[in-house]
Formats: sequence, C-alpha cells, structure tokens
Amino acid sequence: MAQTNTQELLNHWEESYKKGLLSFWILFSLTQRSMYAYEMKEEIVKFSQGSISADDNSIYRALRRFTTTGLIEGKMTPSPSGPDRKYFSLTPLGTDLLRQFIERNILVFQSEEFIKAIQSYLDK
Repeated sequence: MAQTNTQELLNHWEESYKKGLLSFWILFSLTQRSMYAYEMKEEIVKFSQGSISADDNSIYRALRRFTTTGLIEGKMTPSPSGPDRKYFSLTPLGTDLLRQFIERNILVFQSEEFIKAIQSYLDK
C-alpha cells in the first residue's frame, strides 16, 4: 500500500513540476533559432531527454501568453509545403528574463556543494 501511495504522490509531484517547467523549455528552445510550435514540441522532448512533453494546446496557450507579455514575437512565413507557418523568436525582454531565470533557478543545480549533497543523499 505504501509503495502505491508513494508512486501516486511521485506521479502527482512530477506532473506539477513538469507543468511548471514548460515555460522554461519553450523559451529555452527559442535560444537555438526561430521556430514554429511543432518544432518547439520536438525540441522540448530532445532537450529534456524525453522527460517533458507538451500537448499542442499547452504550447499554444503559452505562446499567446508570451506574445502578449512581450517575451516572444511571431512572424508568418510562407511554407514550401502547405500553409504559412508562424515562427516565434525571443525578444530582448524574453532573452533577459530567460537569462535571469537560468542564473537564479537552473545554475544552482551545478554548484559543487549541491551536487555533493545530492550524491550523499543518493548514496544512503
């Protein structure tokens, strides 16, 4: 029973964690180049080593929110095969915000002290 409960709790925690990180992964994907939503979806899976995936609705909602707040901008571009595509890119504000987020929330995981503490915990 405790094992099932632990697994359920872990699944719920990971689901919340992953939803919270979707904004980061979308913005980070745009550091590579301008891209359209489907490309972002593929990049997110690649960069997160398959641990994060997002449905189309979640990505489009985030893109609308980021466009409205000035973090990204979109440009319609003709497609050689099919309808025009909207390519998104980071604005200077988006670039600055992402850089600050990485410095405050991601790089902390690279500190030697933190890595040793995690390893010590896992070795128990």
